[in-house]
Amino acid sequence: MATAHIDAKSKNMIAEVVLMPGDPLRAKYIADTYLSDVIRINQARNMLGFTGYYKGKRITVMGSGMGMPSMGIYSYELFKVYDVKTIIRIGTAGAYSKDLNLFDVLLAKDAYSESTYASTMGLSDSNVLAGSSELNKLIVDTAKSLEIDVNECRIHTSDVFYGLRPDYYREVRDTYGCLAVEMETFALYANAMALNKRAATILTVSNSLETNEEMSSLERQNSLNEMMLLALEVAIKC
Repeated sequence: MATAHIDAKSKNMIAEVVLMPGDPLRAKYIADTYLSDVIRINQARNMLGFTGYYKGKRITVMGSGMGMPSMGIYSYELFKVYDVKTIIRIGTAGAYSKDLNLFDVLLAKDAYSESTYASTMGLSDSNVLAGSSELNKLIVDTAKSLEIDVNECRIHTSDVFYGLRPDYYREVRDTYGCLAVEMETFALYANAMALNKRAATILTVSNSLETNEEMSSLERQNSLNEMMLLALEVAIKC
């Protein structure tokens, strides 16, 4: 049962709902802070994963790593090999708009990307892929019940973190309507579409390309609790 990237030995070790931060240490933080009766289900390549219980609901939390290739591998194997039904990415994003502030919570209704990920896998030539509408509605409704403000928007999933065109983000924002940027969602949505699964992305603004504000690395790891709580509350309703 174990794959080349996930060492869980049986499907039963992984819940049907998986929360996926990029950072494996953030996965550990969520497991330590919110889950009970926790078992570690993966440590291959130090991509830590844990299964435990939140309010009686069995949930897995596991890192995805950075970038579409990493997210593409882990989410595909979770969906295909371990029969995971739902993956909710919980990550950070850079704001493309002055209207977004640090710690704002975003819901990626869809993702634009220049990436060939979806076309290379034989899925679609579209450069915009959507998340699961049913799951997105559940996230919006749950956020309202928790009195958490969520901005449902299009995001940019980029292959490049260090670019040589400082104003390129404005071109993407103005042409495609993207309010923020990250590096994983387009691949997650492609895999969900290909395998008929559910996927969504909740993000917290960690820096702004417009104002140059940014969180510290420790804040990125440990101070995203509002987003984490929202994802957990959604997970128990899935």
